[in-house]
Amino acid sequence: MLTEFPLDKKSISRLASRGLSLHSIRSQLDDGLDFSLELWRAQGLNIVKKRGYFYFDTKFTPIDKAEFCIVDIETNGSHLDRHQIIELSAIKVINGEITDRFDTLVKCNVINEHITRITGISAEDTKDAPALKDVLYDFKLFLGDAIFIAHDVKFDYRFISGSFEMVGLEPLLNRSLCSLALAERTVVSFRYALSYLNDFYNLNPNATHHRAMSDVLTTFGLFKMSLKNCTEHINNVEDLIKFSKDAPRLKRPKFDPLKKVEEEKKDEESKE
Repeated sequence: MLTEFPLDKKSISRLASRGLSLHSIRSQLDDGLDFSLELWRAQGLNIVKKRGYFYFDTKFTPIDKAEFCIVDIETNGSHLDRHQIIELSAIKVINGEITDRFDTLVKCNVINEHITRITGISAEDTKDAPALKDVLYDFKLFLGDAIFIAHDVKFDYRFISGSFEMVGLEPLLNRSLCSLALAERTVVSFRYALSYLNDFYNLNPNATHHRAMSDVLTTFGLFKMSLKNCTEHINNVEDLIKFSKDAPRLKRPKFDPLKKVEEEKKDEESKE
């Protein structure tokens, strides 16, 4: 997922696989190559030259050496033009271990009752929280060039990237990975909502759904399970991203196993 990136889809695919020629990359740039490479690096995307061709550096990054940033946001609505982030949490992960954390509420003057019921966050809770601009500037530094992971990543990535632009920052260009898409190819489940996966696999025993850090830690548990279950030969981060998009989805059970467990529990209780 590359917002505001000047290269076409075919070129992006080649950057992630067999490499892009100097002629191809220059033909699509309005600015000089060196300037563009530096700008993209500042936006979280590193492109390197090897054997005369250009690649995403993640093409050469083994999974156990890669820095992943698992992210979740809560917002007071889904429309960027009139809503904002009210909570932003993230963890940095290298080789299955958490190396750093980012966790904050965001000052927001209006949070409607529906959002408060879902998240438990009210405008009063955020009155002493930092302003959105300050949070986003700090988060940009925290994120760096890590691979951006979220459950149904498009929403979080686009909302954060759009919020960056609203406060005067350049949009995100970090390589991204969807934990939901990866789970569909590595974890058998009747449903793939994060709350359902947690109920079924007990990924985060202390989960509070729709609170950002709780959902981040649940996603972390799911990500580790997905990597453990992955039977494909994955050499690097780009292999993993491709697998999450292109590999066949696993067959889902016809019936909800959690519902069956609940019914059996009720039957047992009725006999007591």
